[in-house]
Amino acid sequence: MKTNVNEQSKTARSADRKDAKQSSESKARLEARISKATHTRIKLASDIQGRTVTDFVVHAALEAATKTIEENFIVQLSMEGQEAFAEALLNPPEPNDALRRAFERHSALTGRND
Repeated sequence: MKTNVNEQSKTARSADRKDAKQSSESKARLEARISKATHTRIKLASDIQGRTVTDFVVHAALEAATKTIEENFIVQLSMEGQEAFAEALLNPPEPNDALRRAFERHSALTGRND
């Protein structure tokens, strides 16, 4: 079965336009003003890793973002800490006087008893 070259070309261009449209819709742009010295250093590091400057910067920023999020939102406990946490959840202690006073103050301030 022979296919017309023009038909193949049209199909390829259509697919390229579709990919370009989807690509631009799913991506955001990030710009930064940096000193020449900083750019030179980043360029050297990206060359060492065999990456483009853009890929290097995006990768480094994503690593830093992930680390920051993990450090601030993920609690890491030792095995002993995990066991103590699970025990406290499964068998909570009775409320002490300080907790009762806090609950009463909360109820008075909010008008809620939950």
